Amino acid sequence: MLRFSLLILIFLNCFFTQNTYGQKAINPIIHADVPDLSMIRVGDTYYMSSTTMHMNPGVPIMKSKDLVNWEILSYAYETLGDSDDLILENDKQMYGKGSWASSLRFHDGTYYVSTFSGNTGKTYIFSTNDIENGPWKSIEFRPSMHDHTLFFEGDKIFMIWGAGTMKMVELESDLSGIKPNSEKVLIQNATEPAGSNVGLPAEGAQLFKVNDKYYIFNIAWPRGGMRTVIIHKADNIIGPYEGRVALQDKGVAQGGLIDTPDGNWFAYLFRDNGAVGRIPYLVPVTWENDWPVLGVDEKVPMELDLPASNGLMPGIVVSDDFKRKKGEPDLPLVWQWNHNPVAELWSIDRKKGFLRLKTDRIDHDILQARNMLTQRTFGPESMGTIKLDLSGMKDGDFAGLTLLQKDYGMIGVRVNDGKKELVMSRAEDTVEKEIESISFTGNSILLRAVCDFKERKDEAKFYYSLDKGKNWEQLGDILQMKYTLPHFMGYRFGLFYYATAQPGGHVDFDFFKIDDQIKF
Repeated sequence: MLRFSLLILIFLNCFFTQNTYGQKAINPIIHADVPDLSMIRVGDTYYMSSTTMHMNPGVPIMKSKDLVNWEILSYAYETLGDSDDLILENDKQMYGKGSWASSLRFHDGTYYVSTFSGNTGKTYIFSTNDIENGPWKSIEFRPSMHDHTLFFEGDKIFMIWGAGTMKMVELESDLSGIKPNSEKVLIQNATEPAGSNVGLPAEGAQLFKVNDKYYIFNIAWPRGGMRTVIIHKADNIIGPYEGRVALQDKGVAQGGLIDTPDGNWFAYLFRDNGAVGRIPYLVPVTWENDWPVLGVDEKVPMELDLPASNGLMPGIVVSDDFKRKKGEPDLPLVWQWNHNPVAELWSIDRKKGFLRLKTDRIDHDILQARNMLTQRTFGPESMGTIKLDLSGMKDGDFAGLTLLQKDYGMIGVRVNDGKKELVMSRAEDTVEKEIESISFTGNSILLRAVCDFKERKDEAKFYYSLDKGKNWEQLGDILQMKYTLPHFMGYRFGLFYYATAQPGGHVDFDFFKIDDQIKF
């Protein structure tokens, strides 16, 4: 009897331990590409902006009530402009460019998000009184201020930016540009706390004021080491600043501070995590002698005293049957176009439920194909499935599903001399290689891409089904996914269509289904 009672106690202990663990948040809080976080809290609601570079609309704004479960609310802009690189014209592109790290602020009832672009050479400030519904007002000026932080101090407005050397300027009161002769150096060598042998100098500045102290967060990357959080503290916004290394664990770095309504503090940071991209982490913060102390025993904990995640669907990614009810937008906010879309070359048949893509020019590879519609891949594993209606394709057309990065992979249907082929291709060092093709007849097909990011395995496979998804066959081989700087983004599911011989065709996407498990 005693032995039986002990077994019952052990079982109950295991049950409640697992149940308690399951009720807490686990790092990373978002296992998907959401880098360069900037975060604010207004009352009991958190808002966050992030980087999506060459995707449009740009600068996603997200909302959470618990710091863990996030949903996309809006975007700061539809497009940055219409130059050739933004619209994929004349063999130009903006992969890895577009808009970079943003700064999100709330001041006197107005929300502000600022960003910058290396390829347009401008700094942008967007503002709204209603962050959840907009609209956003836009201001732009030169120059492009790298990794800046926007900061309001009384009736003055500042920007702090730089790489290695941290500089500050004051902005005009209407945010229209920089006040003349206002530039000053805040920290001559912000990298110094990380040592002298550093590959990436201090950048990613974010400035915070807590209890009348000023804190500048930066990252640096010592050679042979990992991304490192550096914090500088001062009693006055213009300094002098004292710096120290604040965190050096797992390469989790770049971000800033956020507090909860009940007085707890966290650092929001991200980690380079292979092909899935740069993924957000939360790190507990305590305070000692007016310094924020990051981590638990100087480490990033995997478990957090926050509510558990409900998953990324439908807030960050979502399936789509392309059917729309009255009043619904043509595209949910989880979708972004690769580069600027061409409005007349896509449409949503709201009643029948399909996305139609059309062509009006000849392209020679998928990276130049306009109107590619994308969503994030995510980990530990994810799977995207599409259904295609091919009846409107012309000779030379190619349509299907890709995993987009510089070393992309794809599966699709190509028309050659009036005959259809099912093709799996992948790129290696910008050279596309056809791995396998088979003949195909019919006007409808299901295509699938599966991603395995577990322990940075970063492998993808492509499949097709000819019997409405009852049976699936792999086509081609394994795509070894690689995070590359030319694209500077985690892999994305992409719905593509382009012409290689004659424009004027169309293809219809019946649905896109996304799953957080690889299952057949």
